[in-house]
Amino acid sequence: MLACDHEGVKPDILILGKALSGGVLPVSAVLANDEIMLTIKPGEHGSTYGGNPLACKVAMAAMQVVLDEKLAENAEVLGELFRSEMRKIKSDRIKLIRGKGLFNAVIIEEKDGISALDVCIKLKENGLLAKPTHGNIIRFAPPLVINEEQLLECCSIIRRTIEAL
Repeated sequence: MLACDHEGVKPDILILGKALSGGVLPVSAVLANDEIMLTIKPGEHGSTYGGNPLACKVAMAAMQVVLDEKLAENAEVLGELFRSEMRKIKSDRIKLIRGKGLFNAVIIEEKDGISALDVCIKLKENGLLAKPTHGNIIRFAPPLVINEEQLLECCSIIRRTIEAL
C-alpha cells in the first residue's frame, strides 16, 4: 500500500527503509519517476547504505514475499478488523482508536493514576507487548505476517486487560 492507496495522492518521491530487507540487513531505497530521478547527476546524491549488492538482493527477495503473500492487502483487512475489535471494548479509558493497515494507536485517558504505560505493563503481564508513546498513546504494530487468529488473540488480551482496570 502506498500513500496514494490511502489518501488518493501520488507522492513525488517515496523513501523506504528499515523493514525493506525484512530486518536482515540495513538497506533503503528512493522511488520516483524518471522526470525527478534523471535530474540527479552522478556525484550529486549519496547513500548511507549504497553499494551493497547483498543487501539489495535481500531487499528484492523480501519485497517479493510482500507481493507474493499479499501482505499489504492482509494488513489492510486485519487493520480494519483490529480497529473494529478495539471499538467493542467497553471502557471510558479509551479516548480514540486510529490507524492505517496494521499500524494502529489507542489513545488512553489517564484515570485513577493509570496511564498508557501502566496499561502496557499490564498487557505485557498478560502476554502481549505494546509500545506506549507520547504519554497517552499505545502503539500497536504487529508483523505483516500475522494471521486473523493471532490478531484476534491479541485483541482478546487487550480487551481483557483494559476491561479489568
